[in-house]
Amino acid sequence: MSDTVVAGETSGVIRLVTKAYASLLLACFALVPLYLIAYLFFFQDPTLKFEDHAFHVIAIAAATLEGLFVTYVTWRCYLSSGEPLLRWMTLGFLGFVLIYALHGAFTGLAHHNLWLFLLYGPASRLVMAILLLIALLSYHSPSDAMDQRAQPWPWLRWIGLFLLVNLAVALVANSSIAGAPAVRLSMEGGALVFSALNVTVLLQRRIRSPLMTIFAISVTAFALSSLAFILGRPWNHMWWLAHAIFAGGFFLLSYGVVQAFLTTRSFSTIYSQEEMMGRLAEAMARTENALHELERTNRTLERLAATDPLTGADNRRRFTEQVEAEMARIRRGGEPFSVLALDLDNFKTINDRYGHQAGDDILKGFVQRCLDAIRPYDGVARVGGEEFMVLLPRTVLEGARDIAERLRVAIAGSSFESGRQRQIPVTVSIGVSQFGRDGDTIEAIIGVADERLYNAKHLGRNRVITSVQTGGNPALS
Repeated sequence: MSDTVVAGETSGVIRLVTKAYASLLLACFALVPLYLIAYLFFFQDPTLKFEDHAFHVIAIAAATLEGLFVTYVTWRCYLSSGEPLLRWMTLGFLGFVLIYALHGAFTGLAHHNLWLFLLYGPASRLVMAILLLIALLSYHSPSDAMDQRAQPWPWLRWIGLFLLVNLAVALVANSSIAGAPAVRLSMEGGALVFSALNVTVLLQRRIRSPLMTIFAISVTAFALSSLAFILGRPWNHMWWLAHAIFAGGFFLLSYGVVQAFLTTRSFSTIYSQEEMMGRLAEAMARTENALHELERTNRTLERLAATDPLTGADNRRRFTEQVEAEMARIRRGGEPFSVLALDLDNFKTINDRYGHQAGDDILKGFVQRCLDAIRPYDGVARVGGEEFMVLLPRTVLEGARDIAERLRVAIAGSSFESGRQRQIPVTVSIGVSQFGRDGDTIEAIIGVADERLYNAKHLGRNRVITSVQTGGNPALS
């Protein structure tokens, strides 16, 4: 017992350590951009620049197309699940795309109106960070109604709002306050703050599902990209690193969206590995229990299909199968077998005198006495009302006669009872045949055994017959 407890405690400690290690790995992975930012900030010359307008336009165009695709996939997931989180995520991606596209479109104006080119980047990140925070706060909220999800007017109103943001940014970029550091810092700093709030809410609510873990790492990347944009200058390496960090976070979040689309189309019903393993174990246990129950049921059905419901003896179909198996064994060089055909004497008279319940009790008692008198590997089958067959494997005719005689004496010397009726006399007539000697088919040997049974009846009942006879003592074959 103590060894089991120690093993359980050790397993619990290992589980705790491994979970802490996994959390540490995730945190280190999420903070990788921070290491790169620190490296450039402390060890690179901030005046070094890489100004390539064509490359920037191509990169923004690719980001815009990818953003449109992710927006569409997120919207399709929302239509399927109705989760408010997916609705706000769709709006966050859509707002980012509609605003960020102008950051690429105005690249050529970087030398003429720097702020018209520059401010659309932080504005798009700020809008997306705000909407992603709203999305996170709606996590696990009730699903939207089906007729509400595809209505166009709410989406069109949001598109109009995003266009108004574009117009507002253009007005600010062309105003006298555009060059004030506070303008860009307020937008980029706002994006950083709202992204950090996303991470804080995730940690506070202890949301641990796989897709929300991806969400957390992604918004961490968004926050760090805003930090890099604040520390960087247009076209220097920190500025390009900020773009790369944001793109990495966006790609990771889009991967989570695609995973939702390919599975449950929901951010709430994607399970962690532990949950999946637990559910799999439960499902396997249920399946195993169902299989065991099915096996028990099948065995019961097989027994019911092969036995007589009143006496528990084999039925005719089961008896035939056993005889066929013995015939196949003989063809492989086995010893011959014999069969007994049995019929209770004057059974109709017993039913008429004592009643059918007494008759049923006698049939059940008869089968039990047969089982007691024959060998363990012999078989008893009920093939008619009071007609029975006994299969005697590896038994020649002479041995079968001895067994039949022992059985006849056991029945004649037994005391059968039913209810208040005691000492009901019962006898049995038996015909015997041997496979090969009396025929080489099932029909032949059963027919010979039946013929000898009828002969026993004709000669006075309560006897065993192994050949055609015309008289004799009832106690002898």
